[in-house]
Amino acid sequence: MASKTVNSAADALAGVLFDGMTIMAGGFGLCGIPENLIAAIRETGVKELTVVSNNCGVDDFGLGVLLAGGQIRKMISSYVGENKLFAELYLSGKLELEFNPQGTLAERIRAGGAGIPAFFTKTGVGTLVANGKEVREFDGELYVMERGLTADLSIVKAWKGDHEGNLVYRRTARNFNPMMATAGKVTVAEVEALVETGQLDKDNIHTPGIYVDRLFKGAVYGKRIEQATTRPREEKVGA
Repeated sequence: MASKTVNSAADALAGVLFDGMTIMAGGFGLCGIPENLIAAIRETGVKELTVVSNNCGVDDFGLGVLLAGGQIRKMISSYVGENKLFAELYLSGKLELEFNPQGTLAERIRAGGAGIPAFFTKTGVGTLVANGKEVREFDGELYVMERGLTADLSIVKAWKGDHEGNLVYRRTARNFNPMMATAGKVTVAEVEALVETGQLDKDNIHTPGIYVDRLFKGAVYGKRIEQATTRPREEKVGA
């Protein structure tokens, strides 16, 4: 199999970006986000984007830089998070926002990747989430119909990858990345470590390479903490 690796984020995105497209971006908060790809998208100036992501980074990092550049038209998310600009743009009517319960968002993405156009869930029945959606009764309980989600491009971040595109995520970085990798017409991955094909433990591969079109080793990883909470160190008595 031919290598899918390229040298940089810019190379990985060559020929796949266009105005008005839908992009899925993996990770949770600032954990496991494809920060090099996001920065490269910022540099292209592509605009009118619909972005599917659990949240939208912070004001000056992650997807927040695309918001600041006026490149995002609509967010499909479950959490505004610590991004003040996100809230301001939404409340002023300058940003379209489709809110989802977090589990529903994850299942919509998984369903899209599995070729399932819609499913029914109890989550959101009787709330604003169900407005305008089909509600059906099953076994005496009401369920709301949710549509599966797909994207023109999925950008994901993994801990390790090989030249065939097999990916391994580390701990909470598995949030949203694996299912998004299956739901994009084109999937581009950035990795912290690029290894030779065959070096990954086959039983621990989270995303098979068949889902990945291009990947590269990220140049820089800030790995910022969204909310740092600490407590005083306890002194050991009698140590």
